[in-house]
Amino acid sequence: MIISAEKKEKKLAAISMVQDITGNVGLIKELAKNDFKKKFAGSYFGILWAFVSPIVTIFVYWFVFTVGMRGAANDVDGYPFVLWLIAGIVPWFLFSEIMTSGTNVLIEYTYLVKKIVFNISILPVMKIVTATVIHLFFVLLMIIIFACTGHFPSIYMLQIPYYMMALWVLSAACVFMTSAIVVFFKDLTQVVNIFLQVFIWITPIMWQDAAMLVDHPVIARIIRLNPMYYIVNGYRDAMIHHVWFWEKPGMTIYFWIVTLLLFVFGTSLFTRLKPHFADVI
Repeated sequence: MIISAEKKEKKLAAISMVQDITGNVGLIKELAKNDFKKKFAGSYFGILWAFVSPIVTIFVYWFVFTVGMRGAANDVDGYPFVLWLIAGIVPWFLFSEIMTSGTNVLIEYTYLVKKIVFNISILPVMKIVTATVIHLFFVLLMIIIFACTGHFPSIYMLQIPYYMMALWVLSAACVFMTSAIVVFFKDLTQVVNIFLQVFIWITPIMWQDAAMLVDHPVIARIIRLNPMYYIVNGYRDAMIHHVWFWEKPGMTIYFWIVTLLLFVFGTSLFTRLKPHFADVI
């Protein structure tokens, strides 16, 4: 009975969180707009810095794998390695930005957390919206780069919004957990940064697990259990492989089961710890 009550409480927390989000869409948009302006306030080049860092990162990885490690990066399914890299790293940039900024959102907006009448549950979602604005630019840039190299938009690109939505839910599930815990354990910020540094190689983004782990099938299966593998591979399916997400029912069902369980757990943890945030911060 106790276990059943706990499960019911977690489900109610998740439903309540979804209602908070859908019921405050206008406020979330305004907060995201102000957060976006605040992020680059006082900077000489302003918003340009949001795009410079990811572009430089893409260039560095391309240079290392195609020039520095000559022969390490070959064409993939008839597409130059740089296009394959871009299709995988663009969704990763969104996930990474949400995790780094969303983890510290309660600490960043302490004055709102201490307001009794303010619904702080929408703060992590606000960071997702802010990061998505930049992500949309990179999606457009990705499509333009593909077109400039002769790979014009196809009908399969219509599923990018689906994978973007899947990434939102996964990111929200993770950020509700990390933003709640970091209030009590400040070192979690460093843990998340290290986690992202390792996670980018496990996903995989710069290398092909199918080609490089052919002699290690067990390791390959473990890597594919990573929910971000589904997202990254999904963007590549839309841009390169030309495969619909429903053509991979096993992976799709697995992803949503894991993601929704994480979301239920994350929202439940956030809800339980929320009454103590104002006292600790």
